[in-house]
Amino acid sequence: MTGQLEVRGLNVVFDGFRAITDLDFTVQPGELRFLIGPNGAGKTTLIDVVTGRTRPTSGSIRFNGTELRGRREHAIVRLGVGRTFQTSVVFEELTVLENLDLAASFRRRLPSLLRARRGTSAEVAEVLETIALTPLADRPAGVLSHGQRQWLEIGMLIIQRPSLLLLDEPVAGMSRGERERTGELLRAVAKDHTVVVIEHDMEFLRRFASQVTVLHEGRLLCEGTVAEVQADPHVQEVYLGRSSTREAAA
Repeated sequence: MTGQLEVRGLNVVFDGFRAITDLDFTVQPGELRFLIGPNGAGKTTLIDVVTGRTRPTSGSIRFNGTELRGRREHAIVRLGVGRTFQTSVVFEELTVLENLDLAASFRRRLPSLLRARRGTSAEVAEVLETIALTPLADRPAGVLSHGQRQWLEIGMLIIQRPSLLLLDEPVAGMSRGERERTGELLRAVAKDHTVVVIEHDMEFLRRFASQVTVLHEGRLLCEGTVAEVQADPHVQEVYLGRSSTREAAA
C-alpha cells in the first residue's frame, strides 16, 4: 500500500558518522504514529530530513507522491508538511489570538494581510476551541503554562492547514494532567491530519499510541502495535529495559 509519507533507503552521514542507515519508513494517511528510540537513535534527524533542514546522503523521501529530497524547507511546508520542535516557539508579547492570526497569515495574500482584523474568524475560533485556549485568547502567550504553550504551537501549526504534522516530544516537561489533555488533542487532530510524534514518555505512549516505530542507532528496529513493540526482545534490550518483560506480561 502506498503511504502518504514514504522514506526509502535513507542514509544520513555526518563527517563519517552514520546517523541513519538504509531506513525504510512509511506512514499511511490519517495515522497517529509514534516514533521512539534511545537518544541518538536518529528520530529527530529523520524529521529534519523530511522537512528539508538536513540533506540526506542518499535515499528517497516522497510525500503524497512528490519527492522531497532537494527541496527547500519553505517549499516542503507549502506542500503540506508542518512540524514543531522540542522547545515551543511562540511570540510571548503577542496574545494567543494574535499568535494564531500570525500563523494563519502564512496562507494569506498581501491585500488581506494589509486589512485590519475585525473580530475572530471562524477558522481561528475553531482552532482555539480545539486547543482549549478560547478563554485565554486575549492573554499574552508569555503568561501561558508550559503545556498551554505547546497547545498554542500545535494550533499555530494546524491553522496553516498541513496534511502531515511532525511533533517533536510534545509532552516533555508537562504535568500529568497536561499530558492527558495533549494526548486527547493529538487524537482529535489525527481525525483530520496524519500525525507523527517523537516521544520518550512511555506512560504516554502506552496510553495514546496505536502504531509505533522504534529506531536504534539510525536503523529500523521494530514496528507494530504498542503490545507488539513491548513484547519484542530487541526493543526490551536496547530501549525499554529488561524489566519490560515483566511489565508486558502484567
